[in-house]
Amino acid sequence: MKSKLLILALLALAGCEDSQDEKNTNQMIRLITLDPGHFHAALVQKSMYPQVDSVVHVYAPEGEELTSHLKMIDQYNSRPDDPTKWKEEVYKGADYFEKMLADKAGNAVVLAGNNQKKTDYIKRSVDAGLHVLADKPMVIDAAAFEVLKQAFQSAAAKKVVLYDIMTERYEISTMLQRELSMIPDIFGTLEKGTPDNPAVTKESVHHFYKFVSGNPLKRPAWFMDVSQEGEGIVDVTTHLVDLVQWECFPEQIINYQKEIQVNSAKRSSTEMTLSQFTAITKLSSFPDYLKKDIVKDSVLNVFSNGEINYTLRGVHAKVSVKWAYKAPEGTGDTHYSIMRGTKANLIIKQGAEQQYKPALYIEQAGKADTAYETMLTAKFKSVQDKFPGVTLKKLAKGWEVVIPEKYKEGHEAHFAHVTEKFLEYVKMGNMPAWEVPNMIAKYYTTTKGLELARTSKAK
Repeated sequence: MKSKLLILALLALAGCEDSQDEKNTNQMIRLITLDPGHFHAALVQKSMYPQVDSVVHVYAPEGEELTSHLKMIDQYNSRPDDPTKWKEEVYKGADYFEKMLADKAGNAVVLAGNNQKKTDYIKRSVDAGLHVLADKPMVIDAAAFEVLKQAFQSAAAKKVVLYDIMTERYEISTMLQRELSMIPDIFGTLEKGTPDNPAVTKESVHHFYKFVSGNPLKRPAWFMDVSQEGEGIVDVTTHLVDLVQWECFPEQIINYQKEIQVNSAKRSSTEMTLSQFTAITKLSSFPDYLKKDIVKDSVLNVFSNGEINYTLRGVHAKVSVKWAYKAPEGTGDTHYSIMRGTKANLIIKQGAEQQYKPALYIEQAGKADTAYETMLTAKFKSVQDKFPGVTLKKLAKGWEVVIPEKYKEGHEAHFAHVTEKFLEYVKMGNMPAWEVPNMIAKYYTTTKGLELARTSKAK
């Protein structure tokens, strides 16, 4: 009898363990990578995550974009230091999207690729009850913006997370700019500014030819087609608009219908020769879909540059982006940002003087005051408590915020931080109340800016 009871107890225990294992498996995030046409899809997997299954299901059409994606994953898996352990289960075929929806092999879709298709991918994935982590931009025009709003409504009904990849929130100089702006004794209050002298300005310069994970980046030809990639005013500008909202009104809900007014916008093109196009795509000729943008017989006009001037809760802001073909030797992408406060301006520069690395400065507004320096030194300690090792260096025009190298991770490392935030939201089952309305506000600003720019004379 005792032996029988012992057997029953062991069976019950085994059953509990099986149930627990099944529960743990069900709680794991299982990634699906859909049509990875942009290298950002691979950067999500540059790190491993404890709550994410190592098996990733990939659905894509056969071709060079899929090959490049898998090559980058293999590079991360085979690197000597801290290699990843991803196992890619790949489905190739023209029906890849329908197959993904039918299989439901995972519960979270990673999207980074052709932006013309992306909004439809987002909406239908969410409708299928899948979480979505999407690279920016989620939308590239006003029509897609309306679909995105529907996608967020569907995500709420399905209780899934729809989130975009905002890596720039994790750049240390930007984080510190935001932190300092929230200390009234240092920054004062945010100025309102004017159209000619905005309270907030953010400018970004990017390059078509670049290196990623140590290798020259091969871009798909459609990246230069603004009907597929989106114009610069709705692409990289997404980051800048996000930062304006995130820094000026931290964790506050923005109502785009009442609190945003797009006042003016403009767009211009970057000229690209056939030889330059060949260098970054490895194609010897322009595809037919790009011929609409060819001028001077062999020069491609890419509308990758744009500027939006707008007010957010009465605060004047300007965001602008510019793309060049290739950065001069020893340089790279650059960022400039200023937040003007009643007591001080917080400025990020990334030019030759900064060796093309972001640097943050504090400049006292108005006449220099020794009492302000005393107060700054005292109040800065709260920043040092959050970011140990950060110090102030006195300059002729103010102070540089000296940032230790340990905080300067680089753009590629920021993808892990965004992914971890997404996973946190999935685990919570929701997001902070401000995230969704502010994503909607952000894409309203960019798409409205594009609309306005297209009615202005292009250069």
